[in-house]
Amino acid sequence: MTSKLEAILRKEQPEDYRIVEELTKEAFWNQNMPGCDEHYLLHIMRSAPCFIKDLDYVAEIDGKIVGNIVYTKATILDDSGKHHEVLSFGPVSVLPEYQGMGIGSKLIEHTKAIAKELGYNAILIYGDPDYYCRFGFVQAESFKIGTADNMYAPPLQALELIPGSLSNIKGRFFEDAVYHIDPAAAKEFDKTFPQKGLRDGLPSQDRFRYLTSLNRPRI
Repeated sequence: MTSKLEAILRKEQPEDYRIVEELTKEAFWNQNMPGCDEHYLLHIMRSAPCFIKDLDYVAEIDGKIVGNIVYTKATILDDSGKHHEVLSFGPVSVLPEYQGMGIGSKLIEHTKAIAKELGYNAILIYGDPDYYCRFGFVQAESFKIGTADNMYAPPLQALELIPGSLSNIKGRFFEDAVYHIDPAAAKEFDKTFPQKGLRDGLPSQDRFRYLTSLNRPRI
């Protein structure tokens, strides 16, 4: 098996777009739900104003693109009505046959460091706490930050790139509108890819449903 040390990171280029969309579909298909729409999200995200090209990286092994991470600008609306710009990343994609080799971790750690150099203060994401805690993420509830619909959600994770940058911000996290995709458009886009079977009841899907069931009102 190829060592994770052989993964080379570089910025994504336009000629990579379709390849990365294909690997994103492979990475997410049937993971959180039957099928997936992350490859369509990535497709429309690149042309959205929120997209940060300087944080769009791919991982290559022996000249083959095997992973990708992308970032967008997001907002925390604090309880006094003030907006605070933060970052969000995702999708983070690694081809299934290359998962478990540290490629996703390498992409995250590399871009975290660049984001800090670029002057960003914090990153908020939705993800499995058991995975993202290894990168220093904690539940956003720790900072009294909830979802856009004013819920505390364990999958909403926060990381201060600058210590203390979230300590006095209490409010709601808003992803960019690009994440609210049109399911019909996503379905049409997927028709341009090799078709894959749908599966339900997988352990990763059960985990996703469990985590999303834990939301509670932010009081």
